[in-house]
Amino acid sequence: MREQFGNHDFGLTEEQEDHAARLHRGSIIIDTLFQGPCGYRSFDDPMLQQLQNDHTTHNNPMLSLWQAVEMPIRRAIAGHFPDFHECWSDSGITGGNRQVGGNAPGEDLPWFALNQAQFDNLPWLNKATRAQHFRDAKRDGTHVGFVSTQNTLQFGLDLNLLNRSWELGMRMVQLTYNSVNFVGGGCTDRVDCGVTDFGVRFIKRLNELGMLVDTGHCGKQTTLDACAISNTPVVASHTSASGVHLHDRAKSDDELQRIAGTGGYIGVYAVGMFLTDDRHANVEHMLDHIDYIASLVGWQHVGIGSDWPMQTPLWGLEMLGRYATEIGFREEHGVTAPKNLIGFDDYRDMPNITRGLMARGYSDDAVRGILGENFLRVFEQVCG
Repeated sequence: MREQFGNHDFGLTEEQEDHAARLHRGSIIIDTLFQGPCGYRSFDDPMLQQLQNDHTTHNNPMLSLWQAVEMPIRRAIAGHFPDFHECWSDSGITGGNRQVGGNAPGEDLPWFALNQAQFDNLPWLNKATRAQHFRDAKRDGTHVGFVSTQNTLQFGLDLNLLNRSWELGMRMVQLTYNSVNFVGGGCTDRVDCGVTDFGVRFIKRLNELGMLVDTGHCGKQTTLDACAISNTPVVASHTSASGVHLHDRAKSDDELQRIAGTGGYIGVYAVGMFLTDDRHANVEHMLDHIDYIASLVGWQHVGIGSDWPMQTPLWGLEMLGRYATEIGFREEHGVTAPKNLIGFDDYRDMPNITRGLMARGYSDDAVRGILGENFLRVFEQVCG
């Protein structure tokens, strides 16, 4: 019997369930930190064995994690992993980011290559560089990915590398990832230095090129500075509200209001340890943060940046916990024992967001906005 998803109990009537299903099917849905589309259920025994054998050889938790994240992508490109398409379609997600990384200039090129291979080889997946591409995908029953990065180390001090990344399709740049870099301060660093002089030039170049300024992992002062410096709307692709649960990954009321004040967007993640102290975190905790932000700055500025469930087996989450300190997390951040949310344990659980919003009394327009239209508005304003 096929496993059922998107059926968390919100107490909806049959009529409400039918309406939520139609609303979900008809909406443009955008996940602004999309680790998927697959989850741990997509990994069969041979895949797990290969990953574990490779880890035994190199004993590098970071490499093991990224091998797990990339395995479904590479298999889909090779044409023998239908789960990649099926999970994406079943989720209802129209578009999500495709990530680029690297800690030094040049290290981003393999990431760009893997993303482009997806766009070149998967007939149902196209690159989104402007807002119309999302609308076209919804109309045609296909999907899109927009290229983004969670750090700026790969640019070094060369602003012209931003131009190259724009030419390769990048449209969203997170200024920092947890730790301080050339651009500014991160949210888990011991210092909150704000945007540097180079960072000011960096943000202005993003504005000139038409690339989104993302503050998801930025420190408070860096977030506030970015909002003051940027002449286009600022986003936090994946975060939460410290007014609901105090955590270094969360944004204060001041930050949330400043981001919204630019006309920007705030994506809420599905990471239980950042949302609540409850060891059995569920999708309601995620919705609590959406509620809080919507009440504080308006539903027009909030959306979904799930971050998890990650495209790894559960073994891969163990790898993340083992190398978390290398990417700026400390023991008190709770990354050492990561878990998926109950009710958002798979990307195919995305209908639970629509159903949960309806259960909390959001209008159809508000639900459509939170699911994707709010981000699409900002994407269109910044990227065209």
